[in-house]
Amino acid sequence: MNGSAAKAGTGARTAAAKGRQTTAAAGHQAKSGSAVAASKAKSSAQDAAESAESGVRSAGLATKRAAAVGWDTSRQTVLETAGKVTSKATTAWTVVKHRKAIAVGAAAGLGGLVGGAFALGRQTARTHTGPITRLTGGRI
Repeated sequence: MNGSAAKAGTGARTAAAKGRQTTAAAGHQAKSGSAVAASKAKSSAQDAAESAESGVRSAGLATKRAAAVGWDTSRQTVLETAGKVTSKATTAWTVVKHRKAIAVGAAAGLGGLVGGAFALGRQTARTHTGPITRLTGGRI
């Protein structure tokens, strides 16, 4: 029995050694696999960060372009509006400066209109008579 027991003990030790080797190999493989996975995750994270930075940069450039276009448009609008206001102010000032002449012209026009209407009214109120009656002043 001693021989069988010795063989069994040797077999158990061999099996234990093989188990340790297999466990060590699996552990080593797991470490290297996790290192590869970690480096891939790190690479993916760096790529994502670079993409995000690129996206932010391009969004910033687009915002700058839009702001520049908006600024130019608003500047042109303000200049056009200022030109219109200046033109109207100049016209108003001219009217104020020449207000007396404008008032005299308006009064003369109104007087002429009233005088013309009166003359037309008088002409239509006359009775139509012949030349002899007009010559004698209506006596004949």
